[in-house]
Amino acid sequence: MPDVKCAVANCEYWTQGNRCNANSIMIEVDQHATANYKEEFAGESFGSDHQDAANKAASTCCHTFEFKKSK
Repeated sequence: MPDVKCAVANCEYWTQGNRCNANSIMIEVDQHATANYKEEFAGESFGSDHQDAANKAASTCCHTFEFKKSK
């Protein structure tokens, strides 16, 4: 898996060095930010074959985010 950087430390998949530890990652354009994807993000199929184009990096969002579980 590629080295994916993430600065969202309260995500379940965040690890030291600002790395994402998810098995799979879903990134979408902000236009679809409110889309209701399955909750089982890491390792699951997202069931979406559509394609979009982002005009800039700030127009994208990560749907893999899941709040870190309390210990």
